[in-house]
Amino acid sequence: MAPYSSPATDDGKSGRAKKRVFCIISDDRVFRTKSPAMFNAALEHSGIDGVYVPLEAAPENLGQAVKSLVWLNFAGANITVPYKERVMPYLDILSEGANIIRAVNTITLENGQLKGYNTNAIGFMKAMEEVGFQPADRSILVFGAGGAARAVVFILNWLKAKPIYVAARNISKAKSLCKDLGGEPVSFEDLTSRQLSANLLVNATSVSSPEESPEMADMLDGLDISDCRWVVDLNYDRADNFWQGLALRMGTPFMDGLPMLAQQASKSFALWTRLQVPPKVFLSGL
Repeated sequence: MAPYSSPATDDGKSGRAKKRVFCIISDDRVFRTKSPAMFNAALEHSGIDGVYVPLEAAPENLGQAVKSLVWLNFAGANITVPYKERVMPYLDILSEGANIIRAVNTITLENGQLKGYNTNAIGFMKAMEEVGFQPADRSILVFGAGGAARAVVFILNWLKAKPIYVAARNISKAKSLCKDLGGEPVSFEDLTSRQLSANLLVNATSVSSPEESPEMADMLDGLDISDCRWVVDLNYDRADNFWQGLALRMGTPFMDGLPMLAQQASKSFALWTRLQVPPKVFLSGL
């Protein structure tokens, strides 16, 4: 494939396009993400002279980190936990989806303006399509009330899933999410005191192992869920994954977050480059 170039990246002197730099912004967890390997595989596949790098930003420096995307002429950026919601005040424009979901995972830069998008929602939808799960009229239990959970609940409501239960440690955040996007908030205490029927269980929190959250591990040990068809953990590469253990205990198929990550990466890449690169290309970099 011929190398991709953009007039906007030309240095104005040599006539040659500059290397395009993309990034992902998070806290110190940014160095554990597989996004750089995946996006760099897509850049090579597409013939783009570019590189995708991790950028660590402390919470108090998030605004400066986002503004530096313009100052340093980045070609595009991803935002991941814990900043998908916190990043919004630092952007100039929001896509319709990001404005509704109130969370951003992709930023484009055009004419010095930062525009926020959410490709998590469609990434989750496409990942579930791949395994043949149809959410319409299915009961769902979503753990978490942050940016990832908001994207999942948004798309599940759009796909006519019902009922959708949203369980979170912070019940006020779960109530706020459900008020904005639909669903029924459930406290962790309620989960262990009653049986719920859920055809799909989705972990949209940032924890997946007893080391990360002994309290969550204990709570899942007492969880009684009937008629579960799939367990999906939006995280990946977690040793001693208690969501996978729960699926095994219930005799239910399990999927981690890599299929969704590849799907949403493909959508982000298209926003930056206007090129359609299949999700399998991103996975080939792992």
